[in-house]
Amino acid sequence: MNTLVAEPSAARPRSAPAVDPAAAVARTRARPGLGDTFNQTFAMAWRALKKMRRNPEQFFDVALQPLLFTAMFAYVFGGAISGDVDSYLPLLIPGIVAQTVLTTCMATGVQMREDMDKGVFDRFRSLPMSRIAPLAGPMMADLIRYLIAAVLTYLMGLILGYRPGGGVLGVVGAVLLAVFTGWALAWAFTWIGTLARSARSVQGISMMILFPLTFLSNAFVPADTLPGWLESFTRINPVSHLVSGTRDLANNGVITAQVGWTLLAGLAVIVIFMPLSVASYKRHL
Repeated sequence: MNTLVAEPSAARPRSAPAVDPAAAVARTRARPGLGDTFNQTFAMAWRALKKMRRNPEQFFDVALQPLLFTAMFAYVFGGAISGDVDSYLPLLIPGIVAQTVLTTCMATGVQMREDMDKGVFDRFRSLPMSRIAPLAGPMMADLIRYLIAAVLTYLMGLILGYRPGGGVLGVVGAVLLAVFTGWALAWAFTWIGTLARSARSVQGISMMILFPLTFLSNAFVPADTLPGWLESFTRINPVSHLVSGTRDLANNGVITAQVGWTLLAGLAVIVIFMPLSVASYKRHL
């Protein structure tokens, strides 16, 4: 009887292990480290700066508003409030700086809503990037707009005859305080931008919040010249603290409690509205 001997079969290649699509997506969406978050934020800031360069109309408000408002308010209200323009400028210039920076920062929320409406963030959603980078990047780029607005206001004041008693260091401190406050408040408008239905809605809501706070402050008139009930509101108005802080720095070169209250209020706004903005943004992804 012939014995059948089984020939060894040819070696078969091992099949590749199955890939779980969900696991692959999870790996690509792993939370970036702190260094990655900073790099991605700077990349988004660079994108926003390039966008500004291609859309110079974004600088019209920060370039024209300080010049027009400073000259107009100085000559219209200077004589009535302080007797002459030169006496009114130390009161006016810090107020215009505060107003210009605060009205400029509301554009952050408007542009955020426009990008969301155009589907730009749909692209960001598919990328393994930090969720805060698309929000913080444009805000870092907007620091340049705040800086331009503040510097042009002081330059216009110098042309009109304003001579800050705090010197260069005092003016630099006042500019930095205003820029920090504008950047902090921009987080609140970013949050509004993630909730509102359109860019026009963001602009309307922002103006409804900012304009009363700005004009019902001590930015343009001394608080003690107002009616009693309005004077009480003016003294607790956060914008009044900002204006008083910038006046103390630019006019006298001193750091007072008003500067401290302004910094504390700015930090409080960041702590509250930065997480709210990120959470609201993630819900829309």
